[in-house]
Parts: sequence; C-alpha cells; structure tokens
Amino acid sequence: MNSVQFRLQVMMFLQFFVWGAWFATLGLCLGSNGLEGFIGKAYGTAPIAAIIAPLFLGLIADRFFSSEKVMGVLFLVGGALMCMAPRYVELGDSDMLYWLFLGHLLCYMPTLGLSNTVAFTNIEDQNHFPKIRVWGTIGWIVAGLTVGFAGWSATPNILWLAGIASLVMGVYSFTLPHTPPPAKGKPADLRTIFMLDAMQLLANPAFLVFIICSTLICIPLAYYYGFTSNLLGQVGYQAAASTMTIGQMSEIFFMLLIPFFFRRLGVKWMISVGMAAWVARYLLFAFGAPDQVYWMILLAVALHGVCYDFFFVTGFMYTDQKAPREIRGQAQGMLVFFTQGVGMFFGYWVAEILFGSTMTKYGALDLELKRANAQQLLSSADPGPTTTALSDAIATAQAAITSGEGTAIKEAGQQLGAAMKEMPGVVPPTFAEQLGQMFTAKLPEGVNPELLQETMLQWKEFWLVPAGMAAAILVLFALTFYDRKASEEAVKAVEKNVH
Repeated sequence: MNSVQFRLQVMMFLQFFVWGAWFATLGLCLGSNGLEGFIGKAYGTAPIAAIIAPLFLGLIADRFFSSEKVMGVLFLVGGALMCMAPRYVELGDSDMLYWLFLGHLLCYMPTLGLSNTVAFTNIEDQNHFPKIRVWGTIGWIVAGLTVGFAGWSATPNILWLAGIASLVMGVYSFTLPHTPPPAKGKPADLRTIFMLDAMQLLANPAFLVFIICSTLICIPLAYYYGFTSNLLGQVGYQAAASTMTIGQMSEIFFMLLIPFFFRRLGVKWMISVGMAAWVARYLLFAFGAPDQVYWMILLAVALHGVCYDFFFVTGFMYTDQKAPREIRGQAQGMLVFFTQGVGMFFGYWVAEILFGSTMTKYGALDLELKRANAQQLLSSADPGPTTTALSDAIATAQAAITSGEGTAIKEAGQQLGAAMKEMPGVVPPTFAEQLGQMFTAKLPEGVNPELLQETMLQWKEFWLVPAGMAAAILVLFALTFYDRKASEEAVKAVEKNVH
C-alpha cells in the first residue's frame, strides 16, 4: 500500500467518524432530553445542507481552490459550531440547535463530494476506491462503539465528540495530497453555480434513470437514519449507537467484495440488490417489532452493508465513470444534491408526519421506560451504609417516579447512578457486561406490557410504509435502467485490476 492511499484512508476514517459520532443516535439523544418533537426538524437540516452544498462545490471547489484546503476550512468551522450545540440541548433550546445543526451540516455536506474528488484524482484505478472508502465505514463503527462504551448514546456528549473530531479532521485536511481545481481558469457563471454542466449527464437515459431512482430510494432511507435508534431504545437495547454499528461492520465485508460482485453482476444488478436489501430491512423491522423478535431487528441493522455499498458506493463509481474529468467534482456534488438533499428532505418530511400520526403511544412508552429504568436503578442501590449524596439521590428518584414527569425521572436516574458509583459496595459494569448490553436487548422490569405491545404494533405500521416505497422503486429501476457500455467497462476494469 502506498503512502497516498494510506493518507486517503485516514481521510475517510476521520470524515465518517465525525458523522457517525452523532447522526445515528441524535433522535435518541433529543428524545431523552425532552426534545422528541424536534427530531424530524433536526434531521431535516441534513438534506437542506445537501441541497445547498453542490452549489458551493460548483462555484468554489471546481474553479478556485484546491479540494483539500476547502475541506480543511469547512471542517474547522463545522467543528466549532458543533461544539456549541451541547449547551443548547441541556437548555432545551430547539431554535438555536436548529441553526447550529444546519450550520455544521452546511460545512459537512460539501465534503462528501470533495473527499470523493480527492480520492478519485489521486488513485490510478477507480477500483482501488472501495479499499479507501471502507475506512470511512470503519470510522463510523469506531465512533459508534466509542459512544456506546462511554454510555453516551442518549446524551449531548455525542455532539462534543463530533465537534472535536471535526476540528481534528480540519487540521488533517491540509496534509492531504494536492488536488487542484479541475476547471481552474474557467469563468464561474450560472451554469457552474447551478450544476448545469453536470446536469447535461441527464441527457443519457440510463444516467437519468439512475438519478431519479437514487433520489426516490432516499425517501425511505430517511426512515432508517431518523428513527432506528428510537426503535432500538424502546425494545431494550442499552447502547443504540453501538448496536447500529453492526450495519457498518457488514458494510466493511461487502465493500471489499464490490470488485468481485461488479465482475459478475454489473452496475444494474449491483444497485438492484442494494434496493432489495432495503425492502428486506424494513420488512424485518415491521414484523420484528410487535413481538420484539431481536434477531430480526439485528438482521435488519446488519443489512446496512448491502444497502449502502451496493447502491451508494456503486453509484459514486458509476458517476465518476460517466462524468468528464473537468466536471467530476460537480457531478459528485449533483449526486449528493439529489440523494442526500432532495430525496432525504422529502424522506424526513414524510417520516416525521407519519411518526407523529402513527406513533401516538411513543411519548407514553418513553415515559414508562424512564420510570421503569429509574425504579430498577433505585431497587439495585446498595443496602449498606449510605452517603449523604446517595440518600439525597434516592429521595429525589422516589419523588420523580411518583411525579411521573419524564425529564425529572431522567435527571433523577442520572443523579442516582452517579451517587451509586461512589459507594464501595457498588461495582460499575465491566467491559464484558457493557459489550453484552450493546448487542442484547433487555427491557427494564415494570414496563406496562399492554402499552408496550400497542406501541410495537404502531412501529409495524410505521415501517411498512418505507418497505412499500423501496419495493416500488426497485421495480421501477429494474424495468427502466439499461447501460450495457457501463457494465462492460466496469467488468473490464475489474478484470484488469484482478489480473
């Protein structure tokens, strides 16, 4: 492995560590801090940023400044904004949080296209890209495990972690291989700003179908990012962030197999298999939720590897293959615009509407789980001599459980847990126990079984919607996409790389 490839792998690792540190369990964090009504709006900042990002890419990165320097500035500014966010979670200030999240993502989203441009510009064969991009997946996994082991899945600490990692990535970006603007010297006009050069690729029928279906499939994808952590928390998983890294672990495996499958399946069937995996994932969530069938829920999470690699990584490579050299950055930005932008925007909007109308019992069950967790923690307190802090914490927890107010229960449970750790007779969980909690669902005792069952049935209704969407888009793509030339070129490139 040469030094350039190693540097690009570190780039991908840090870039996706930043995103993975907070995005997967933001919904759980907000819901656990009295901001459950803000979840959809918070996630909605991502597609808005993705819609604006390509305009920035076309104007700045393609013509005026080298990609690595633009990335460095964006990560430094975005990191500073994210480091301000934890305080406003604690204050419950959703208005300020909205602007901080939007500002951070306006800085982050352009880097998705920029990092692809840096990578493709500095490698000799595009089939080396999966070996580089897989380190982004590893970065997401390490971020999730870090959050899970630290017990931060539902706390504002995830935002601190993301902010600090972004600052580190900003500094590192200035050390990346020099990637000059591919269209340097050309005038910046409306064609550039609004991606009209890249839009010409849509005159190719196959690429047009690819873009349309990529946009549509991101509508059901928004369900996964926005609400999976909430489902995992309600069925009993103790560290949702770490549990969700199972999906990224499978992503590593399938990422490395992309050249193998490319040779045998081609572009069309690679993407079709990715879409089919999305259908299977949502059906597993839908039919696993009512009876809390944990293996079905974990399998649905594990399918993320096929879902992401076979569709998005294949899509990045297909776009790079179809775009002329001078507009590759703009073309990658256009793909981000339609997928992470337009598609996800409508996805979060639809999911939030259905979450509000379908999950009418969500808030009630969330309060019930907080009550049960606090009661279980209270009952496990050391019966021996108590400190003043522990005595006060027990009294506070008892009063909170009696009052039934969700925020008070959460705060009392935190106070009680902190006080218990100071007692010599109370041993904190070991590393092995923490690992077991991450991948083992265990609901606290005392949860109302009827309320739990009714909520899980509503989860089924919720997940059936994206399953139907993904199935319809799969059929549309399979019937309308045809690009023999791209498939033949992909096979030749892979065979050349293998032999």
